[in-house]
Amino acid sequence: MDEAATPGAPSDEGLMLRYAAGEIAAFETLYRRYRRLLLGYLVRQVRDRERGEELYQEVWARIIRAREAYRETASFRTWLFTIAHNLVKDDYRSQGRRAELVSLDADAVAEPEESPDVAPEGILPEHQRAQQLLAGIARLPFAQRDVMLLRLEAGLGMGEIVAVTGDDPEAVKSRLRYAVQKLRQEVQDDD
Repeated sequence: MDEAATPGAPSDEGLMLRYAAGEIAAFETLYRRYRRLLLGYLVRQVRDRERGEELYQEVWARIIRAREAYRETASFRTWLFTIAHNLVKDDYRSQGRRAELVSLDADAVAEPEESPDVAPEGILPEHQRAQQLLAGIARLPFAQRDVMLLRLEAGLGMGEIVAVTGDDPEAVKSRLRYAVQKLRQEVQDDD
């Protein structure tokens, strides 16, 4: 998060409840905490800075409109990225990119193994390879790119990714595993 919550700082959920009660400063704190993570996810997902920024503003507009109805039933972060994920899917559909959206190739539905190692250092241990990683992520099919960005960019855990995407846990694990394999292969091919 951009403005990491320090020990004793209010939780995201607590801030959202305070915002729902009318405290604007609570909203501003949430906005700062998630600016980099949310914008990064959206820009990398739609692969267009301007469009990503438009979707970013729409996510926050939806948060604002839903503030009075907000209930602490899930983590704020999961709720926030669910809104973002759904906006990205709607954006793909509206632009006639359905084929890319449903790119569930054989890899994405293969039998999953153990939970994949998707830590950035496990894929590209050297800092100078960051651009290579980002380029590789941009070339992944939508479903794999989505779960990879939710994991790496948003920092979500497996359970949170399942909640955000609404997909089966085994499908999410499989997509992550195949995305990691493709990224590792690209790195090896370039070495």
